[in-house]
Amino acid sequence: MAEELLKENAAKITGNLTWSLLAVAFLASFGSSMLYGFNLAVVNSPAEYIKAFYNETLTENHHWHLDEHFLTVLYALTVSIFAIGGMTGALLVGRLVTKYGRKGTLVRSTILVFIGGTLMGFSRWFRDPWMVIAGRFITGVHSGISLSVVPMYLGEIAPKNLRGFLGLVPSIHICIGVFIAQVLGLSELLGKEEHWPLLLSLVLFPTLVQLMLLPWFPESPRYLLIDKGNVYATVKALKCFRKKGNIQAEVEEMQEEQRSLSSVKTLSVRRLLMDRSVRWQVLTTMVVNIGMQLSGIDAIWFYTNDIFRDAGIPERDIQYTTVGTGVIEVIAGLLGILTIERLGRRPLIYGGFFVMGLCCVGITVSVLLQAQLPFMKYISVGCVVGIIAGFCIGPAGVPYLITAELFKQSHRPAAYTIAGCLSWFSNFLIGFVFPFLEEATGPYCYLIFCAICWGVALYTIFIIPETKNKTFLEISQMFNTKNSIRKEEPTPNSHLKLALMNGYGSLGLHDEN
Repeated sequence: MAEELLKENAAKITGNLTWSLLAVAFLASFGSSMLYGFNLAVVNSPAEYIKAFYNETLTENHHWHLDEHFLTVLYALTVSIFAIGGMTGALLVGRLVTKYGRKGTLVRSTILVFIGGTLMGFSRWFRDPWMVIAGRFITGVHSGISLSVVPMYLGEIAPKNLRGFLGLVPSIHICIGVFIAQVLGLSELLGKEEHWPLLLSLVLFPTLVQLMLLPWFPESPRYLLIDKGNVYATVKALKCFRKKGNIQAEVEEMQEEQRSLSSVKTLSVRRLLMDRSVRWQVLTTMVVNIGMQLSGIDAIWFYTNDIFRDAGIPERDIQYTTVGTGVIEVIAGLLGILTIERLGRRPLIYGGFFVMGLCCVGITVSVLLQAQLPFMKYISVGCVVGIIAGFCIGPAGVPYLITAELFKQSHRPAAYTIAGCLSWFSNFLIGFVFPFLEEATGPYCYLIFCAICWGVALYTIFIIPETKNKTFLEISQMFNTKNSIRKEEPTPNSHLKLALMNGYGSLGLHDEN
């Protein structure tokens, strides 16, 4: 029977970490996920210079006389427009990956970075503040596309025993991008008034490296077989990524999924939302992606300097304290990568969110008491570090990974569109609203983040199953009980023969029975 063959093959679908897998994971993340992290933090250091530039140029060009409140709104728009671009890019993901493939979409989207980086780099020369805002929006579109496509691509090329490890490679690059932006933003380097346009435009260089090298790697084998029906290209891609391992078993598992989808085309977002057979997968995707952004991490990254200033850290030490948090991010991200295949997905999610919520309470308490107890400012800094560490060890990357794992091939593009839109909208909400929320509620605003973090942690504990070392079909079947779906019956095409590779790598046919 097809089901028995699937179980037999599932045990064989493991593989070693090859140089090609590692290279494509780092290359895809280097020119995409790292830029997302860089763009999150790069506006933090030159904030005052950007505000001064807006004030000068709008006064010169339009004779506007800007007060501090309007400058704050304009700067908040500069920060948050990146998320609006990201949400726009996320809306395009489903169509792009279906038409151009996973790798093809990544390669084609690099043009957006060149446009956005050039606009920001020349904004001071042209004395046009809107070039900064437009550049942030366009680079946000690129991040909105790539932040969904990279984990989708890596999840589909990885053997199941390495899917967690490779799936978190983008998250460590996000942390590295944040750290690089913090280091380059130091006053001794590019944190000077005359250098901030160069700092914003540095996104061009990683993208150039990706554009030169990524096209040499194969497309996702699952896309080539299930979406395009190209068995020869699938085998060729698997041989490039695997070198060793049972390629035949992996092809059979893909063909089994292909047969289960024989009458189902790639779903639209509307059809996915209406599909009762995946309602708990969709809800899970929504919860973890919204929780990831509303956890308060974006407020920490966008306004780190302001938070440390409010905590009483001396002005001269703030930039170095911020860089110190970047080191913690990278260490925590590496810890997550090294432990995910041992611990699984769930502990990293609920453990990370629990630590973040606890530290949010710590920030509130320390800020309230620091006038009476001066040492509390160090507690506040420690809690900021704890939030960042808790985020980077799991919530930074696992939501993108499990979005790929929870859905079959036909549902995955629409699922990433939904996840991306919700994630980026939440990102925009925090980036734009946080300064005013903090002004209205003071340190109590972190208690809101605490409630969200602990809510997601509880949802993970009670609802989300462990997906470690499971095939995509096995994971889909794990949700059948929650979705009130009976055990999947053999498909109408289950009598079809499986294509098997002979000793020379070509394909022959044999009966399933």
